[in-house]
Amino acid sequence: MSCKGILAAATLALLAGTAHAADPLKIGMITTLSGPAGYLGQDIRDGFQLAIDQNKGELGGAPVELVVEDDSLKPGNARQIADKMLSEQGIKVFTGMVFANVAFAAVPEILDNDALYVSANTASATFAGKDCHPNYFVSSWQDDSQGESAGALAQSLGYKKAFLIAPNYQAGKETMGAFKRFYKGEVVGETYTSLDQTDFAGEMAQIRAAKPDVVYEFEPGGLGIAFMRQYQQSGLLKEIPMVVHPASLDQVIVQAVGDAASGVKVTSHWNDDFDNPVNKAFVAAWRAKYGDRPITYYAAQGYDAALLIGAGLEKDPAGASDIEALRKGLLSAEIPSVRGSFKFGPNQHPVQDWYSLKAEKGADGKMVLKTDSKVLTAHSDSYAADCKMPAE
Repeated sequence: MSCKGILAAATLALLAGTAHAADPLKIGMITTLSGPAGYLGQDIRDGFQLAIDQNKGELGGAPVELVVEDDSLKPGNARQIADKMLSEQGIKVFTGMVFANVAFAAVPEILDNDALYVSANTASATFAGKDCHPNYFVSSWQDDSQGESAGALAQSLGYKKAFLIAPNYQAGKETMGAFKRFYKGEVVGETYTSLDQTDFAGEMAQIRAAKPDVVYEFEPGGLGIAFMRQYQQSGLLKEIPMVVHPASLDQVIVQAVGDAASGVKVTSHWNDDFDNPVNKAFVAAWRAKYGDRPITYYAAQGYDAALLIGAGLEKDPAGASDIEALRKGLLSAEIPSVRGSFKFGPNQHPVQDWYSLKAEKGADGKMVLKTDSKVLTAHSDSYAADCKMPAE
């Protein structure tokens, strides 16, 4: 080959290499976008995409593309979507699943294929303790932490008798045990509901008959709206206070139910009034794009998941094409968070503060959640000590 031909070939190879380097990192988001709980996944998706848009299509200096699919709250759908993304689209970074039963069907498939999963919501005990995995990260909370914080708040408020209610699936069962781990009073009743239930008349009768001092209720999304309204309509709101976590009373639910939220105590790791630079930037960007659309903690967790991946890519740019480099980058990166203080425990789950929020009317007359006081400081989950990650 002539010198001119060699130079031309080298130039083409360089251009091809440059084009390949600029290919975006595809991030697979499997989430719930339809049905009564659809707004939960929509908020995770929109929070994540907002972080990408703020950085002009990049995270951590690397171009990224968010590939979104609706699991319809069906575990089988999530598994099929994960298979397709892994085998047909070559996706190696995943996020977005809302419900524990859905995640449990798809996350093992993701991890078994040497891909990386960053949870922006549910994180069951399965991957928090002895079965923790180096490619599994959580940017939200371990599921039990929500129930533990609610139990701690109920205990601090001096309630002696509690009634517990949650959906009949893995996270519902875990949150019952978590509440009782921190609540030392008497549990006078507990019941499980279905994930598509809209009529809670039977449960209202059980609560009234049990005569508790407090009700701990976990009903996410649209289920929480239905339960809260019926709780008020039954007259129980005036008789028996409630302690919940934000899955049961987020900013969407509190506006939907209005006065039915009055007096309800909520625990959360985040609220839109948190006074730190990252949160202020997130809230301002959300309001600029979506106006008065409520900002839920699902949106905040989606945004944080994107920031986490971005921090890993910034720490090691090779992570855009090398999952092991991205994993190590995530472990060593300084992680920005809308929550303020944030760090990983030994099982790659957050160590973070939990707060008490209260529902009250804002200046516009709408019901909102306002941060009240701290409930738990630098709280880790109950399974971290059992996690033994492989040595680096």
